[in-house]
Amino acid sequence: MRDFSYLRAGSIDTARQAAALPGAMLLAGGTTLIDLAKCGVAQPDTLVDITHLKGLDRIEIGEHGATIGALAKMSHVADHADIKSRLPAISEALWQAASAQIRNMATIGGNLMQRTRCPYFRDPANFSACNKRQPGSGCSAIGGVTRGHAVLGTSDACIAMYPGDLATALVAFDAAMHLGERKLLVDDFFLLPGSTPDKEHAIEPGEMITAIEIPGSAAARRSTYLKIRDRQSYEFAAASAAVGLELEADGRTIRDLRVALGGVATKPWRARAVEDALKGKVLEPEAVRAASQLSVEGAVDHGANHYKIELAPRVVARAILKLGETA
Repeated sequence: MRDFSYLRAGSIDTARQAAALPGAMLLAGGTTLIDLAKCGVAQPDTLVDITHLKGLDRIEIGEHGATIGALAKMSHVADHADIKSRLPAISEALWQAASAQIRNMATIGGNLMQRTRCPYFRDPANFSACNKRQPGSGCSAIGGVTRGHAVLGTSDACIAMYPGDLATALVAFDAAMHLGERKLLVDDFFLLPGSTPDKEHAIEPGEMITAIEIPGSAAARRSTYLKIRDRQSYEFAAASAAVGLELEADGRTIRDLRVALGGVATKPWRARAVEDALKGKVLEPEAVRAASQLSVEGAVDHGANHYKIELAPRVVARAILKLGETA
């Protein structure tokens, strides 16, 4: 880790101004930043400490939804009684992320700013070719070991999988983030790699996440986050699904459905084709399983990650049917 300057921001404006300087990075929980700095990937010239900014850790719940401050800890949000009752998929996604130690340190804003990464990205000493680290250098993952890589949203420049859980749930329920003078849907905040995989977030110099706004809805109240992984703790998803369901008064017909996938794409992946195929239809296992296949339309595997194309629709169907059983 190389030397860097340290600045403790006394206000949001100071933090934004400092973060806009070349080589500056914001420091909150530090769980990802410090890790990548130790790997030699993140090389900040200045760390701007925002942990002492007042008011950015609030969790506010109302009739129209929830507003969560960017400095709220993951574990605090996950354990909040109103989040658990009104936005269960958000709570479940947070509880299944990382480890207890990290959840107690990591912030909501920092979690959303984490890098889309793979083992090749994290190992510059042995794999110099990485378009995320050095644009135009190539992608060491293509033709390499790909079991954990993405099958949706990939390009010739990058096939790294987005590893987060929270963002998948936020995308499913049309959450937006406050960046200062503008508000942006979380779905639009995450960018596809295309030919510029080093550009992952639609955030501009001088902007920082201050809060997340999640609209309330019947589908959000009846929601779940299902995560399939190789082990039960501290593991990225092989495939996951954030699903919300609202039924008509008959208890059988789908009025509203929200579906987003994690663990299979280069960004949190909204499965609108599945939603459109099932809205207005009777909730029946065969129809759900057939529609869930639409979640992987356009998927491209790179050998060892082919299993994700078969796994993801099963995870989606299982999550939808699980919610149907609670109707």
